Amino acid sequence: MTVDRVTATEEALAFIKTLEEKHGPLMFHQSGGCCDGSSPMCFARGEFRIGDSDVYLGDIGGMPFYMSQDQYEYWKHTQLIIDVVDGRGGMFSLDGPEGRRFLTRSRMYSQDEREAMKKEETAR
Repeated sequence: MTVDRVTATEEALAFIKTLEEKHGPLMFHQSGGCCDGSSPMCFARGEFRIGDSDVYLGDIGGMPFYMSQDQYEYWKHTQLIIDVVDGRGGMFSLDGPEGRRFLTRSRMYSQDEREAMKKEETAR
C-alpha cells in the first residue's frame, strides 16, 4: 500500500491545469500563516525558493508540493487534500486574481496507512 501525503480534488486538479496553461509549470508550498493564513500557495515553478527545511510531500496534478519542516511536524499524521473554493487567494499565489483559491483540507491516517508509511520509511 502506498500512502499519498498530499492529494487534490478533481475540481482542484482542473484549476491547476487552467493555471498551468496560463503560467507554465507550477509548484506549491503550504503557507504557515502570517499574511496568507495557512493556505496552499501556488507559484510558477522556480519562483519560490525551496530550502533545506522544506519537506517534499508529493505531487498534485503533476506539480510538486512542499511544506516547512516545522509545520510538517504538526501535520505529519494527516493527509492533505487540496481543494478549490470561490474567493480571493493569497496575494502572492497565482490563484489570487482568479476569483477562486486553493484550500487545504485534511484527514487523519488510518492505522493501516500509518503502518504502511512506517514500512516505507524503514525501507529507505
